Amino acid sequence: MLRQIGLLAALLLSATCFAQKPAEVSLVSDNDLYTSPTNDQYYTAGIEFIYRYLGTSKNENVAKKITEFKAGMYIYNPQSIQAAELNVHDRPFAGYLFAEVGINTFYKNESLLKVNFQGGVVGPESGAEQVQQGLHDLLGYHTVRGWNYQITTTPALQLNGLYSHKILSNTFKEKVDLHAQLQADAGTIWIGASAGIMARISLKGLLLPMYDSALHGAALNHNREAYKEQRELFIYANPNINYQYFDATIEGSMFNNTSPVTFPLVPFRFNAEAGVKYRKNAWTYTYSFNYRGKELYNNVIQGYYYGSIQLSYLFHK
Repeated sequence: MLRQIGLLAALLLSATCFAQKPAEVSLVSDNDLYTSPTNDQYYTAGIEFIYRYLGTSKNENVAKKITEFKAGMYIYNPQSIQAAELNVHDRPFAGYLFAEVGINTFYKNESLLKVNFQGGVVGPESGAEQVQQGLHDLLGYHTVRGWNYQITTTPALQLNGLYSHKILSNTFKEKVDLHAQLQADAGTIWIGASAGIMARISLKGLLLPMYDSALHGAALNHNREAYKEQRELFIYANPNINYQYFDATIEGSMFNNTSPVTFPLVPFRFNAEAGVKYRKNAWTYTYSFNYRGKELYNNVIQGYYYGSIQLSYLFHK
């Protein structure tokens, strides 16, 4: 599976090399160890390879339209990775392998609409067990036990959307701005919605408009000189309320009841993300701290957190 993930990354990079339009490649790595050397539970690791290219739009209200391709894997564990016995599981083992295509539309009023479609699989075919054990062997960590109780095979078909709208623009501007955000997910793996506020606070210079900012991947520009002129250093925060109706990585497949470990969902949760982004020339660097509220009902599980590191590079033909 490591070879397959590497192949997906190579394909995305090759697409960039042959692209005739401004393009960007990104590598995203999520891990709970990025926040604590002893924290290794629940959403324990993830990796994404992203390729974006800048298109054109005839709509006079649209500043940019960006097409995005993504391939990745998410890995979920109970509190203990040495859970050979069922009574140790406070969350199911699960892996999600997916590919995604989406359209990101950035409007001149700094609103944003993202729509993407995902296809993939949850279950042994995701290869999450082999990837996690391979990483643990490489780093000298404990052997992972309990994957034989993972969520069984579930095909993934997902439609996801995000809408963001700038608010209080006359009160907060230049160094600080606020955006109301609504996100919805529907499919065979997740069904749910989230609503919250995204805030940006500049640490150097003025904030760029959302359609030029790296916050949502809008750094691409038809003007090559813009990469030298546009620099960013800002912190951001996104507290939100999530309502989750279905989660196959916790409840098992909606098509069968053969998963050996499942739990009922806590429907309403508080989630939050806070981070820092730095962009200079063609490079963007990001670190974020992510908190997720209690997701399911049992006497052990609690809210958890993980870190995310992202590196992006812009190409221009």
